[in-house]
Amino acid sequence: MNPDDYTLIQSNSQRPLQPELELEFGHFLINQCVDAAFCLGANAQFLYVNDATCRMLEYSREELLAMTLHDVDIDFALHNWSEQWRSLVKTALQKPLTFKSRYRTKAGRLFLVEISVTYVQYRGKEFGCAFVREKSDEIVELSVQKWIDELREAKNHLQQEVTQLKKKEAELGTSLSLLCSTLESTAIGIVAVNFDGDILSLNQKFLEMWQIPESLVLSKKCPRCKAFFESQLKDPETFARLIWEVSSQSDFESYEILELKDGRVFAHYSKPHWLGDQIIGRVWSIWDITDSKRTEEALRLNESRFRTLAETTDASTFLIRGTRLCYVNPAVEQLTGYTKAELLNGFDIRRLIKSKKRRQVRKQSEAGNFEYHEMCILTKNGIERWLACAVAQLEGVLDFGGHQIELITGIDITDYKYAESDLNQALEQAKQLSELRASFLSMVCHQFRTPLNIVSFSNSLIKEQVDKRTEKKIQPLLDHVEIATKQISQMLDDILLFSKAEAAKLNFEPQPLEIVQFCHNLVAQMQMNISQKPINFVSQLNSLTAWIDQKLLEPILENLLENATKYSPSNSTVDFYLSCQDEDIIFQVKDRGIGIPVVDQQRLFEPFYRGSNVDNIPGTGLGLSILKTLVDLHGGQVTVESEVGVGSTFTVMLPLVE
Repeated sequence: MNPDDYTLIQSNSQRPLQPELELEFGHFLINQCVDAAFCLGANAQFLYVNDATCRMLEYSREELLAMTLHDVDIDFALHNWSEQWRSLVKTALQKPLTFKSRYRTKAGRLFLVEISVTYVQYRGKEFGCAFVREKSDEIVELSVQKWIDELREAKNHLQQEVTQLKKKEAELGTSLSLLCSTLESTAIGIVAVNFDGDILSLNQKFLEMWQIPESLVLSKKCPRCKAFFESQLKDPETFARLIWEVSSQSDFESYEILELKDGRVFAHYSKPHWLGDQIIGRVWSIWDITDSKRTEEALRLNESRFRTLAETTDASTFLIRGTRLCYVNPAVEQLTGYTKAELLNGFDIRRLIKSKKRRQVRKQSEAGNFEYHEMCILTKNGIERWLACAVAQLEGVLDFGGHQIELITGIDITDYKYAESDLNQALEQAKQLSELRASFLSMVCHQFRTPLNIVSFSNSLIKEQVDKRTEKKIQPLLDHVEIATKQISQMLDDILLFSKAEAAKLNFEPQPLEIVQFCHNLVAQMQMNISQKPINFVSQLNSLTAWIDQKLLEPILENLLENATKYSPSNSTVDFYLSCQDEDIIFQVKDRGIGIPVVDQQRLFEPFYRGSNVDNIPGTGLGLSILKTLVDLHGGQVTVESEVGVGSTFTVMLPLVE
């Protein structure tokens, strides 16, 4: 129903009242209500109040219409009026908002009320219609509830406090347990004494160090306790004066060394135990320094021995700190021409040592803490001398005030260095001669190939011109010429490859190579020769890629396979195995041929050397020498196992990685 159309209807048969009369009836009706009623704007300002509201709050209508709800509602801030107003607008006429609050009268009296507010929108204006009923009888209940809430809050607070105390107690227990565990696990004996000389606390280490019997009462007042400690010490009087007779209230710290009759040495430290600004006792700490004392004595003895040894040896010995010498032996004076006084009085070591170069030793693990250097020094008269030196850093070995000291011990190798220079010149000349010989062999091989090619070509032409009448007589001769030509050509290839290897002109250039497929192709190529014996290739791997120089690997395997077939019976088979172990590729060629005598196996890889049982089998003796050189270029190794009349097995191992 539209509020504009609303009229007070007396009966169905009577006409509706006029609007002015209707307002008068409404005003009369609302002011006769017992409960307070008022209208509020969106900002909680009073827009209309009835008489009951004025009586309840003890304000006149004019005073209230100049006020807001905040002026009389002491819980106004708790109710969050802006939030309540949005809630009213959202629900509109569907549901009134009801809550309790406390109002204050003009005279200051507080009382409890129950409010019910309904949202109304009339002629474009928004306001809330509130009906208020006093609930003063519930204020006692509210106070009791407040006290109950406060008691409950206090109880919760106390529970939290108890929980925190229990937590702190647990933490203190953990800290105490950790402290006790720390004291028990330390290698130092600890004991705490009070004013009366009674031991308040001690750890197990203290009992173990002194080997105190269980029956002994630990107290300064106990004569047996004092007698027990004095019976174990070399100097009981000093112990009694410095330790036993010291008052627990003394405020100084002390450090003493105690020597026991059984040879042990204890360090003894004590300090007062403070609680705030008062001394309540004394704490003693004792630890075993027997090994340290023995080490100290050993260091002194080693220093004495070092000086004795250094003074009598012919090797030059320097001790250097920074750029200054702190010790030299007589051999240094004789070597350098300087006196000890000159060298040790602010002499800059850079004036003496011209150069120092580290040299790598073959077995570094056997060198210990030393490094090996070659050092060039400049003597007082300007002559250069060379030393082979062992250099070490000394830390704690000799006492030089805690500074790091460099020890240099050297022998004079000047004559050796000159001989080395002469040897290097000789090696350079030998290298030049080797290069000349390689050039000469290359030139000779080249010159031989030209007539050899002519002979081979002429032999081929003669074969084509031979008629059937003379074929039986001439053909064998021509075949011999062809075989001899091939043998000479192969020999020239071997000599040329050997000369390159000897002159170090072969470069090792590894590239990724699929090894299994390469071996298959090599065997297939060699089997194309109908005179070639069968080769049985067996690989443990289906595929393997490694960094190998193919141009060097091919002659290695060809040489092994050709030798195996050349020195085997015509009806035998050659076995060729490929495998991989750790970081090596293993090539193995096994034949069932004439074998190699043991005496010949020692020189098998020398140039031009052939076994004593090869008879008339052709060969130059260069193949295995070239093979060994090519294997060395790969950083690999080759071995042979052979028995005469049974056969030979050659094994080549090459690194798998680059």
